[in-house]
Parts: sequence; C-alpha cells; structure tokens
Amino acid sequence: MKKTASLLGIAVLGGMITLGGYKYLFEKSPIVIEKAAQTVLPTIQASFNPTNRAEASSSIDFTAAADRTVHAVVHVKNTSIRTQQNPWAEFMFGSGNGIRKYEQVGTGSGVIITMDGYIVTNNHVIDGASDLEVTLNNQKKYKAKLIGTDADNDIALLKIDADIKLPYIPFANSDAIKVGEWVLAVGNPYNLTSTVTAGIVSAKGRDLQGNSNVDSFIQTDAAVNPGNSGGALVNTRGELIGINTAISSRTGSFIGYSFAVPSNIAKKVVEDLIEFGRVQEAVIGIGVDLNFKDEGVKIGSLTDESSAKKSGLKEGDIIKSVNNISIAKFADLTGQLRAKRPGDYVEVVIDRNGKELTKKVQLSKKDRFQSVNYNLELRDLTAKEKKKLGISYGVKITNDLSSRREGSIKGYIIAKINGKKVIDASSTQKFLDSNTNPMTVDMINLDGKIEKYYIR
Repeated sequence: MKKTASLLGIAVLGGMITLGGYKYLFEKSPIVIEKAAQTVLPTIQASFNPTNRAEASSSIDFTAAADRTVHAVVHVKNTSIRTQQNPWAEFMFGSGNGIRKYEQVGTGSGVIITMDGYIVTNNHVIDGASDLEVTLNNQKKYKAKLIGTDADNDIALLKIDADIKLPYIPFANSDAIKVGEWVLAVGNPYNLTSTVTAGIVSAKGRDLQGNSNVDSFIQTDAAVNPGNSGGALVNTRGELIGINTAISSRTGSFIGYSFAVPSNIAKKVVEDLIEFGRVQEAVIGIGVDLNFKDEGVKIGSLTDESSAKKSGLKEGDIIKSVNNISIAKFADLTGQLRAKRPGDYVEVVIDRNGKELTKKVQLSKKDRFQSVNYNLELRDLTAKEKKKLGISYGVKITNDLSSRREGSIKGYIIAKINGKKVIDASSTQKFLDSNTNPMTVDMINLDGKIEKYYIR
C-alpha cells in the first residue's frame, strides 16, 4: 500500500515537472496590446441642421412676402374651340356628319404687374384660346384681352379693365439672385387658389434638355404643380424674380425641380409687347462654335457688317462675361441678350489666346438664326440675292459648324423642305430643331445648281 502511494506521488510530481518544462520551453508569453487613448474631438452644435428645413428657415419670415404677393397672382381660365372628326361617322352618314366641335378648358396662373391691369403669364397657358377669364384672389372675375405673346420665351401679356387699383408685384433684377437664396412660388395648382410654397434657387441659366430653344431658366425646388404655370416666383421681399413655367416630372406632378423664366427677360418681353406689339430681339452679331465644350462661349464666325467685328471681336475669342455677369455656357449668353434691345451697348470680356480683353459692343437686330440640332447659321435672302437667282424664296446658310463628312455647305441656299418652299430663316430654324421625321431638302449650291439631301 505504501509502495502504491509512493509510485502515485512520483507520477504526479513527474507530470508537474514535465508540464512546467513544456510551458517554459515551448509557450511564449502573450503579447498584450494596450488600446491607445482616443482623442475626443469637441462637438459643436450647428445653428443649421440640413435635415430639417423648418429649422433653417426659422429666422426668415415668409409671411410678409406671401401677403404682398398672394393678392396679385390670379387664376387664368382659357376656353378654346376644338374640332373632333369621326371617320366612321363620315363614311356612314356623309360629309360633315362626323365632325364635332366642343369647348376645351385649360387653367393656369398669372401675375398682375401694374395697378391698371396688365397681367403676365405663360404663352402655353393661353395658346389657342378663344376666350380668356381672370379670377382675382377675392373671387372677382374679369374678361381678359390678349395683348401679345412670345412663344420663344413662353411669355404672354394680358389686360383686364377693373374699376379699382389692383395689387401688383414689382419686378426685381433676376441677375442679382444667388444660388441658395430663399424664394416663394405663388400660384393656383390643381385649381386651388392662392397657394404659396417655399424653396431655394437651385441653379441659374438652366437649359432644358429636349427643348429646341436655348433657354436660361431659374431652377428652384419650390413645389410647382400643374396650374402653377404663369405664376410668380418671388424673393423674400415679395419682388418678382421669375415666371414659373415648367417642372421636371415623370408623373406630371412635382418631384423636386421646377423652372422659371427670369424676371429680366419677362420684363423686357412685356415692355416690347406694350411698345412695339412684338419682341425686339438683340444679338451681338456672332456665330457660336457649338463644338466648344469648355467654360465660356467661343466665337465661330463674324460677318463683315457685324457690330461685334466693328467692336474688335475676332473668331476664336471666348466670351467670359457680359456686363459683369459670368458666361459659362451658351444659355448664359442668350439669357443676357434676351433681356436687351437692339441698339443697347454691352461690355464684353473675352479670352484671346489666354489674355483677357474688354470690348464695348452695340447690339444689333437679330437677322441670323442658329439651328442647334444641325449646327447651321441661317439668314433671310436679300432682294438682290433673290433677283440674281431668279427666285422669291429661300434661306442662306451663312455658317456650317457641323463638321459633316460630305463637306461644308456654307453659302448654300435651302430652297425647299419636303417639297415646300422655304420662306424665312426664323421658321426654318424652328422647323429644323423641332422636326424628328426624315426630310428631303433641296439646296442651291455655290454653282447655282440644285442638290438634294435626304436627312434621316
């Protein structure tokens, strides 16, 4: 028994010695990594919380601007007579029996701009109307007279005769507004009267894709919906900075972006319609190189009689600013010119081979029209040119910036499109930039011979 206990004790002791030796020889001491003390940055409570617009606007009082403008924005109702033809009824009951005339009613908004009843709205709000009715914020209704329209800028001018002095919104300088500035949109969406929404200026000089015109819209995120067209975009002082015109939407309702014609353009259009009955378009007198994609507007061509050439501008110059307003793209330039008249002087800063120069240029009346889709500059034929060619129609291509494989068609005359005679440069440019169907174009080349072009 003692022998057994002794053997057991020796075995235990041996095991302990063996385990200790293994630990000492083969196992290393663990490496302990102490966590470094973290530097705690001070937290400062921001005065603006970007996730909460209400907090951002808490220091801005919109009530004064809303009160100054809501009574000067009106509801515009247009009634037009439409004709619907039923071919089956025509076949069954004879000529004239399948034709039905009916009234179509459209609505929008308008802005009173004088106390004696001049109202500015969008051209598309009243286009084709046979009867116009304006409802004030106090629900009084008046028949409206159409003074004039400008389809290119989507502006129309109406007039009502009231027996009282009407509330109106004064024009502000739209060039002075800044991106990020608070604005209000006032209108009548969905036939709801006197609706005011708030937002900020999201961008300036915006050119809408899919629009054949080269525009210079103010973009805002103030909610604008169908029926707001022709309404007011105002600053926080209640001054008119734009006429709400369009929204970007896949559903037909507001999804975050809306666009307004700048007040400087609207004001100039209105003044022209009152004084001349039509818009006086002013141009610098250059052909634009539409292939230039950097910042600014590159001059592609100048005519001998151009006021720009007389002022010292040259082909290849890059226009950087007009009257201290930065010109980053073609839309910025057209935005400035549409607010000016023929005869006005503008200060133009150009970049010529890396050197900045300032030129004073007198604007001239627009007689050249640029097709954006085809990179062609067009003008009407002179009486002398028509007599020489023995024709009474046609439009001359004064510049070709298209880089077409077939060669330049500068100097050619567009005589017919799809077999129809071409009368003037303005309507030809609009047709070329709006038409998406295949075309057959008859042109008179530099040798006086007819060439046919098929455009798909």
